[in-house]
Amino acid sequence: MSLLTTLFNATIPRTGYRIVRDVAYGAEARQRMDIYVPKGLSGPAPVVLFFYGGSWKTGTKAIYRFLGQALASKGIVTAVADYRLYPQVKYPAFVHDSAEAFRYLRAHAAAYGGDRDRIFLAGHSAGAYNVALLAADRRYLSDNERAAIRGVIGIAGPYDFLPLQDPDLIDMFGGDSVAETQPIRHVDRKLPPMLLAHGSGDTTVHPRNVRRMTKKLEEFGTEVVKREYDGIGHIEIIVSLAPWFRGRTTLREDIVQFVWSH
Repeated sequence: MSLLTTLFNATIPRTGYRIVRDVAYGAEARQRMDIYVPKGLSGPAPVVLFFYGGSWKTGTKAIYRFLGQALASKGIVTAVADYRLYPQVKYPAFVHDSAEAFRYLRAHAAAYGGDRDRIFLAGHSAGAYNVALLAADRRYLSDNERAAIRGVIGIAGPYDFLPLQDPDLIDMFGGDSVAETQPIRHVDRKLPPMLLAHGSGDTTVHPRNVRRMTKKLEEFGTEVVKREYDGIGHIEIIVSLAPWFRGRTTLREDIVQFVWSH
């Protein structure tokens, strides 16, 4: 863990929850998750499984204590998962990892105070791509498993972003215009309810991704809650879950309301 991460984590409140660290959902070193368990649960709680962004090339669950605290403090069991990254793996390995993390958490939710029938998939940027593909693409989860997804929370997600320009992404996804890699291409039926959030000031993942995805989902009858935060950028939106930045957006309140209302 870097010094910056250590210092940032030191500002996050430590009361009201406990952390179960490095829970293995697979055999690989990066197939691990940290689970934030609210204290004082009176019964099985809803569960959020979160995947971070980083262009499928960078990232670590150690950075996201602020997210675990933001949701666990509202009574939501929250798992933050690592997954294998490029160049160790290419598409679709990181999506398969996300599926394995979901299977593990569904099977073991009760051990952490969670309700296996109220699991929400969430992600920021590349992580939002992962969860959207899990919900839409039939290749990663069985029909029974997908039916167990109570909702999907996509934060600044890329859902319709061809053609690719970055050489790493072209190598990662097997070409610059491989249609099957796009979550929007797999929306051909009603999917679990979705909360899609983005900032109008995002220059990394253009807001048109959310706008197009919302339109396509609604065409097939999916319930979509869309939130656009004026002037907010790609990193700002996720950092707005941290205690000192929560005034920047209503993202925390929007996630909590979405979870508890479903």
